[in-house]
Amino acid sequence: MPVMPAQMPIADVHLRETPVSRTELLKGHFLHVVRDTVRLPSGHEATREYVLHPGAVMVIGLLDDGRVVLERQFRHPMRAVVIEFPAGKLDAGENSLACAQRELREETGYSAQEWAFAGQLAPTIAYSDEIIDIWFARGLTLGERHLDEGEFLDVFTATPAELQAWCRSGEVFDCKTLVGQLWLQNVLRGEWALDWSGHMPAGIAR
Repeated sequence: MPVMPAQMPIADVHLRETPVSRTELLKGHFLHVVRDTVRLPSGHEATREYVLHPGAVMVIGLLDDGRVVLERQFRHPMRAVVIEFPAGKLDAGENSLACAQRELREETGYSAQEWAFAGQLAPTIAYSDEIIDIWFARGLTLGERHLDEGEFLDVFTATPAELQAWCRSGEVFDCKTLVGQLWLQNVLRGEWALDWSGHMPAGIAR
């Protein structure tokens, strides 16, 4: 879950919705959809339909020559092959760093000597509670990939300048990769510092 204040600021009380009840709409292999009844600040009730999500990670892998590790994967809802940073969903009971290490290794074949937690992003705040943890990895060593059954993707590398150009042109339109590029350019400029301890800051639950 994202970092949340211990108490809601007084100024936000007039915006708060209070959960009243929940109805399960769908529980499939991948998606879990619910409808919550909430009490609005006005006292009236409304419904909110959204997807429950266990959380995910994204990995920005930095090669020694300055290039980054990317993937090309067909995304059925988009009917398109999409350029993305490696990413994946947390397994039950799995912590964020372990998931990042597993996803990078399984999807790309790379293992990393050092890890740094950057931050979090919420890609679809209107209809899902999904939070994606952003990890940087360096000291990469290439090994063998272990893709899931039915998973097909190409792994390639690009310079930060190439990635930035693709974001500007619209060739990269995946939101987590756009956010990853924002982090990457600011880290490379020295404007956003990373802690390469491999630990998540206190107060961020995973």
